[in-house]
Amino acid sequence: MASRMSCLFGCVLIVAALLQGASAQTTHVVLGSEGWIIPSNQSAYSTWAASQTFSVGDTLVFNFQTNQHDVATVTKANYESCTKTNTISTKTQGPANITIDSAGEHYYICTFGQHCAAGQKLAINASSSSTSSPPPTNSSPAPTTSSPAPTTSLSSPPPSTTNTSSASSLTIGGFSLLLLSTAITFFY
Repeated sequence: MASRMSCLFGCVLIVAALLQGASAQTTHVVLGSEGWIIPSNQSAYSTWAASQTFSVGDTLVFNFQTNQHDVATVTKANYESCTKTNTISTKTQGPANITIDSAGEHYYICTFGQHCAAGQKLAINASSSSTSSPPPTNSSPAPTTSSPAPTTSLSSPPPSTTNTSSASSLTIGGFSLLLLSTAITFFY
């Protein structure tokens, strides 16, 4: 009887640890329902980022129309100058999911045409825990000339994505594991 209780207690501890780790993961849909587009105002992405809390393990969802936009991970220097070469990585298929894998500043731009110069770029600051941290400040001056932003027409809207996290699927899996462990313990 004591070994059954030890087994049950061990299973409960494992499930609790799994659930604790998953609770911090969040899915952030970049710019919400607008998606990854050329914004109507150049501060749209920095304003959106300031309202979010980013942590390691979170996922950024960039909703965009394939062949009209992309999302490139770049250095701070390339972010500030909108340099399209020497990207760290580029995702060309929309929607694109990027998991934040380290704490600190992360920079993303669109490499199509003058999209980045028109404001289609995002800077975030991710923490290693779920505490709030402000996005990095943009130290480069805003362009002094204003050119009209290129218009994009979407033949079909980007797929709708809901704000979900992997915590819900992990919770169901953890609960199932707990029930299975309990059943095995009592019927063994």
